[in-house]
Amino acid sequence: MTIVSLSFPDQMVKELDEIQDSGGFAGRSELVRAAIRLLIEDRREKDSLLGHVNAVVAVTHDESNEAPITKLKHEFEDIVKMHIHNKISHSNCLELFLVEGEGKKVASMTKAFQKEEKMKSVKLIVI
Repeated sequence: MTIVSLSFPDQMVKELDEIQDSGGFAGRSELVRAAIRLLIEDRREKDSLLGHVNAVVAVTHDESNEAPITKLKHEFEDIVKMHIHNKISHSNCLELFLVEGEGKKVASMTKAFQKEEKMKSVKLIVI
């Protein structure tokens, strides 16, 4: 098995350790492998979107991180049919995008949000 050295912020290591303990993972490596398998599966699902797609993209973020939302909303305005912003707690926001268009473009939008470091979560729901 190949060894890969990774760096994580302290807060992320703390959360990894909590997941490791509560999830019964034997170690951090096992946990990271499981997380990467989920990421690979997610990518395969997005890469397989073909033809005309209707979907919802749900994004959560800290309220101070609105700029990437606005930038990507405009970048993909040709497929965004509706956008709802809702403050879900004191400093957390939820963005819901109803999108319609070519599957590859919908996947591209979702991946663009996932690449943004300041997003807390990004979920694609094909409808």
